[in-house]
Amino acid sequence: MTLIEDIVVRKLGRAEYLSTWEKMRAFTRGRQDSTPDELWLVEHPPVYTVGQGATVPPVGNAIPIVKTDRGGDITYHGPGQVVVYTLVDLARRSIKVKRFVWLLEQAVLDLLRGRGERRAGAPGVYVDGAKIAALGIRVVRGRAYHGLALNVDMDLSPFHAIDPCGYPGLRVTQMRELGLPVTADQVAQSVIRNLDA
Repeated sequence: MTLIEDIVVRKLGRAEYLSTWEKMRAFTRGRQDSTPDELWLVEHPPVYTVGQGATVPPVGNAIPIVKTDRGGDITYHGPGQVVVYTLVDLARRSIKVKRFVWLLEQAVLDLLRGRGERRAGAPGVYVDGAKIAALGIRVVRGRAYHGLALNVDMDLSPFHAIDPCGYPGLRVTQMRELGLPVTADQVAQSVIRNLDA
């Protein structure tokens, strides 16, 4: 655990999705006005997660599917993907939800050194039409949790069994394919810079 300014960064290593999700919910329920914001850096074993408003699709492999309470549709998490859970009191920071999503996207765009882009109406970050980072958050009483997932150096084949983020035929890519090495710490630092801006 490290404290950068007023944001606590926790490195969880590889952790199961369900237990991490429950810890996020418990943290958010129990936090006080003075509770510091936290970023949790984690890598999950293979799992599909489905947003609260989406339908759970059939998937033709043995990877588990979890229906969760974040926004968005279906995505895949697995080894080699940096997940940053952003437990941030938006109300205290006077950040609106749309702005928060923009800041998270910008953190990834900064790492891509001008090679990424946004898409209107489709949160996340794209490179040449392929998605490299997915975003999904939930806000309860002005406090956000869930966050972003950046494909760094992973097996992308599980994405082929789904319509990533609900878009049929959407391609996915990763930092390795762009020749841009990045660490979980660099992703966290980029998020922090944007939140503190």
